[in-house]
Amino acid sequence: MKIIHYPHPTLRYKSKPVTRVNQELKEIVREMFQLMYQARGIGLAANQVDLPLQLFVLNISGNPEEGEERVFINPVISAPKGQAEAEEGCLSLPEVEGTVLRPEKIHVSAFDLSGTEIDETVDGLLARAIQHEFDHLNGVLFIDRISESVKRNIDGQLYEFENHFNALVKSGEIPSVDANNKRLAEIEAKFCS
Repeated sequence: MKIIHYPHPTLRYKSKPVTRVNQELKEIVREMFQLMYQARGIGLAANQVDLPLQLFVLNISGNPEEGEERVFINPVISAPKGQAEAEEGCLSLPEVEGTVLRPEKIHVSAFDLSGTEIDETVDGLLARAIQHEFDHLNGVLFIDRISESVKRNIDGQLYEFENHFNALVKSGEIPSVDANNKRLAEIEAKFCS
């Protein structure tokens, strides 16, 4: 398992609800936390590791020795309140940053790995991180939420990511879109049916 980078097609794939939590899924979540910490992140969505599942992991401290490790399965966000601007980055777009306007406070409903329901109103960094990862599950990247002027500043970086990705597809290191979609369907059959 590894973190995939823009413009990999799984990053634009709308994830499917998880209906089966088994030992394999628990191992996937454990590995996602490890990858997140190695990359110095605070959150990681399943489609960032090339999986079409509605789940993400968070630890807003970014440190395995601190903070709280949280797993959100089949999250739903509601009741947005206020607005706040802040810089965001993404492990699937290393070294790219931009200012994103998001609701300051949200309500989140989800399940954790043990099947316990999460039903909370959150704000601050936790609310921002949840919204960022929730976007991933719907195929939305933070660069879709930045202003056109900010986007112009990062166009060169995005172009480099696109060229690198196209070279990997051409060399066969990354499967074709059809092969990728077939693999995603197999994973969905395992965890989402």
